Amino acid sequence: MITQLELTNFSAFDHLTIDFSSNINVIIGDNGTGKTHLLKIGHALASGGHLFKSRPDTDTTELKAFLTDKFLKLFMPLDDKLGKLVHLGQGQKTAEVRALFREAREIEISLSTNSQSVSIQKDTDYKKYKSSPVFIPTKEVLSFMKGFNSLYKRYELSFDQSYQEICVLLDLPVLRSDKMHPKVKDAMDEIEKVCKGRFVFYGGGRVTFKSDNNSEYSANVMAEGFRKMGMLSRLLETGSIEPGISGPLFWDEPESNINPKLIRLLVKILFDLSQNGQQIILATHDYVLLKWLHLTSKELGEQVTFHALYRDAIVPDIIRVESCNDYHQINKNSISDSFAELYDEDIRQALN
Repeated sequence: MITQLELTNFSAFDHLTIDFSSNINVIIGDNGTGKTHLLKIGHALASGGHLFKSRPDTDTTELKAFLTDKFLKLFMPLDDKLGKLVHLGQGQKTAEVRALFREAREIEISLSTNSQSVSIQKDTDYKKYKSSPVFIPTKEVLSFMKGFNSLYKRYELSFDQSYQEICVLLDLPVLRSDKMHPKVKDAMDEIEKVCKGRFVFYGGGRVTFKSDNNSEYSANVMAEGFRKMGMLSRLLETGSIEPGISGPLFWDEPESNINPKLIRLLVKILFDLSQNGQQIILATHDYVLLKWLHLTSKELGEQVTFHALYRDAIVPDIIRVESCNDYHQINKNSISDSFAELYDEDIRQALN
C-alpha cells in the first residue's frame, strides 16, 4: 500500500503532498492539473516491489536503471530526455519525488534538467516492499492485444508503457480456483452476466468473446464498454488484482466508454475489492461515478477519500490539493459545479 506522495518541481507540480487512504481514493480536477501524472508517479515508484520480488539481490545501480526506464516509458518526455520532466519554474532545476509505503518503507528520487538517470536520495526498506501494482489506462486494449507486445518491444510506438504492461498481465495464466477470493469470483460472475458472456484469452494476445449461447465472436465487434469490463474481469481471473495481496490498483478514468447504467456495478465491485484489502486510486471526470461512490460509501459506512487538484487563485502555475472523506465537503469541485450550471440552464430555458 502506498500512503503518501510528495512531489517537488516535478511535471506540473511546484510542490504537492498527497496522503492516500488504504481504501478507495478518487482524484478529480480540471484538465492539466496532473491527475494522470499522479497515477503514473505512484505506479512507477510502487513497481519496485515487482522488481525485488523477481530479483531480490537488486543493487542500487540496477534500481536506478529500472526507475529511470520506468519514468521514461510511462511519461514519454520530449526527445526521451528525463530532464524534460522537471517543472521549469524560476530558478528551479531539480525535481524530487518521494513515496511512502506501509510499515514506513520509503523511496525518494531526484532528477535535474540535464539528468540521464534518476538519483536515489533515500531508501528505507524499499526492498521489502514486494507487492506488484496494476495500472489500468484510459483506453481498453482487448481490441489490439494480438501482436502488440512484440511490436512494442521492437518498434517505437505512440503508447506509453502502461499499455504494454496491462497486455502482459491480461495474457497471464488463470489463477487456481481454490486460490481465488470469493469476492473475486462474484465480481467475475456479475461482469459475465451484464456482458451476456465472457472474453476468452488464448495466449499471444488473441482474445474472443463467447456468449451465453456459446457463440464465439471477435473481441473487436463487442462494445468498448464491455471490453473494458472484460479487462477488469481478466485481471481478477489471473490474480493480477488480488485483494490483500496485490499492490495498489491505479485506474485512469474507469468510466470512459462505459454506459452510466454499468457504473453502479463497477462501483459495487470496487467496494467489494476495497473491503477485502485492495487499495484503489483512480482519476475521473465523471459525475455519475463520483455520486455512486459517494452514495455507496454512505450506505456501506465505508470511507472514500476524494482528492481535488486545483490551480492556486493567485499563482495559477501552482497546483494544490484538497482532500476529504465527504464528497459534499469538496470546495474545489469543477465537476459538480458544471452539472449545477447545466441544471440551472435547463431550468432557465424551461421557464422561458
